[in-house]
Amino acid sequence: MWKRVVALWVVLCGVTGAVWAQDDAVWVQVEAQPNLADATDRARVFAADLPDVNGFALGGGWYGIALGPYARPDAEQVLRVYRAEGVIPRDSFIALSSSFRQQFWPIGANVLDRGVIDAPAAVTSESTPAPPLAPAEPEPVVQAPPPPDETPAEAQRSERALSREDREALQVALQWAGTYPGAIDGAFGRGTRNAMAAWQEQKGFEVTGILTTQQRVVLLKDYNAVLDDLGLAVVRDDSAGIEIALPTAVVAFEKYEYPFAHYSASGDLEATVLLISQAGDQTTLFGLYDIMQTLDIVPLDGPRDRGTRSFTIKGEDETRVSETRVQLDGGEIKGFTLVWPAGDEARRTRLIDEMAKSLVRFDGTISPEAGAEEQSIDLLAGLAVRKPRLSRSGFFVDSRGTVMTTSQAVQSCARITIDGETDAAVLAQDDARGVAVLRPENGLAPLAVARFSASPPRLASEVAASGYSFEGVLGAPSMTFGTLSDLRGLQGEPDLARLALNVLPGDAGGPVLDAGGGVLGMLLPAPETGRALPEGVSFALDREALQDVLAQAGMAAANTDSGTAIDPIDLTAAATGMTVLVSCWD
Repeated sequence: MWKRVVALWVVLCGVTGAVWAQDDAVWVQVEAQPNLADATDRARVFAADLPDVNGFALGGGWYGIALGPYARPDAEQVLRVYRAEGVIPRDSFIALSSSFRQQFWPIGANVLDRGVIDAPAAVTSESTPAPPLAPAEPEPVVQAPPPPDETPAEAQRSERALSREDREALQVALQWAGTYPGAIDGAFGRGTRNAMAAWQEQKGFEVTGILTTQQRVVLLKDYNAVLDDLGLAVVRDDSAGIEIALPTAVVAFEKYEYPFAHYSASGDLEATVLLISQAGDQTTLFGLYDIMQTLDIVPLDGPRDRGTRSFTIKGEDETRVSETRVQLDGGEIKGFTLVWPAGDEARRTRLIDEMAKSLVRFDGTISPEAGAEEQSIDLLAGLAVRKPRLSRSGFFVDSRGTVMTTSQAVQSCARITIDGETDAAVLAQDDARGVAVLRPENGLAPLAVARFSASPPRLASEVAASGYSFEGVLGAPSMTFGTLSDLRGLQGEPDLARLALNVLPGDAGGPVLDAGGGVLGMLLPAPETGRALPEGVSFALDREALQDVLAQAGMAAANTDSGTAIDPIDLTAAATGMTVLVSCWD
């Protein structure tokens, strides 16, 4: 039994940080509380009866009350005497200065770095033996073990004083430790008792299935240790009307850009927090949901969930994980986004749960004027808008929204979109000809559909090309006019047409039309010949090759007799109505 008690004490000392070695200054930690208000009240109670009472933050939202600082022998004497007198709890222990953070009691004090002080005279005089009358043989020094922790009966009595929230917090911590798979209900039934016993066995404690007061402190301290380096503290942002726990050791306030309050990385850890705050209704909420997914800080991969009054968005890639939680209440939309480095899930999931639990809303939202002076086409509310790797043109070939485009637009894409919003999949692809056919994931209703010219093209006839010359910057396709220079390519390719037409890279994939509105072909990217071609020389894949690709995809191409010229206004309406922006995203 003696060996078991000694072993138990060694384990406890190892967990709580007490080390049986001589240190310059040590403390007698007498209590820990899960919030600052309770800790301050308890420190005041202890200070009424005892000298040398101090209070320090322990990290993870816990606050400790300690006596000292004393030299090691004095601290051990204080611990023995005060325990024996019943003025401090039986589970008080020796603690090192490294266990403590910012001092909160006495208010304004900072004694962590000062030297040791003398133990109270009442403690030292009570145990100082009278000097011997004559020399005596020295007796071997035996370190007596401190009294054991609570008995199971005592632990169960102290357990009854726990609130439901305290009991649920213990279940959450056991779940995190991997011993409790059950529901978080605050009921300590067989499942919870088995989890406690398994945890005690893991930590080397006596297995009873009932956690003592000190074991509960250890469990919760382990649970919160993952947050120790983050400086988790409640921040009140009056401009946003939000109070929330933030990792103040890694992010700091930078600026307001409606509807966001930016808290950016303040050190080496690439982390970002956005507080989201704006007035609005369900339409505003849904609009924000769409806008958030255009931001570069929200990677494409990850689940999305939009309800009638709230939404969550999670995006992750190789370098980061972004999670957004937003809710509409009382005409105000509020929430937050946390962007965290990938591969640090233990801290990220704990942190985002603490942020969500701590969020308190009060009246007020970020002003729409905030950050209005900083404007850029590539920025939204001070955040980079996600941009595709490459954008080219395409055109509708049927009423369901099937699109024909250049194969250059779909090479090695993680995602392909039509007009920046509708996801599309490759239905057919002919790299030799440089053409691809796309099927939108959701049905589209084209303003116009390509009809291929049934009339043979005439050399030197006027042609028009429609395309997103500037890769979507202008938000609409442009028309370019020119002439048909040759019915073959430079090396006699029969399925190419050479055009006298000034085009840009973004135009590739767009339709080329004759004066009657019939599609003659599709603009191709500039050929990689290794030689610079004269200005105004471009090429198109002719209509017969395009029709053949559609036939291989199981589709029939629509034809038209376009031998008669139509009004340029009607030609422009038909050409731009069928033209779409095709974007390739990483």
